[in-house]
Amino acid sequence: MEDIRIILAGTWIALMLTYLLGDVMRIFAGDFTAGQIGNMQISQGMLLFMAIIMLFPIVMLLLSLTLTYPLIRWLSIVIAIFLFIFNIIGLPGYPGLYDKFLIVVGLVFNVMTVWYAWSWT
Repeated sequence: MEDIRIILAGTWIALMLTYLLGDVMRIFAGDFTAGQIGNMQISQGMLLFMAIIMLFPIVMLLLSLTLTYPLIRWLSIVIAIFLFIFNIIGLPGYPGLYDKFLIVVGLVFNVMTVWYAWSWT
């Protein structure tokens, strides 16, 4: 049972680092304009929403190691499916091939998270 907790923590770390790598590469590639997403001005509400979404993998890392078995199993499944859907919806909006590749890699990490949590008995 402890092995699955460590695997889940690892999938959340991998997802978080993939998100961060995409952000860093977007800055270096020049696909980033401060204060804007596409042609839209970023509001404080949008920044708060993005911060919450980016915190999911970080919080899930900690919860994977601390919550009790049935709760962390189902929470991992629900959050990973939510992030999978969220990223599928956003995938067409990213201009760079590297972005699309990293999002697909992130989707694979979401699938792995669901698979390990689902098969945890």
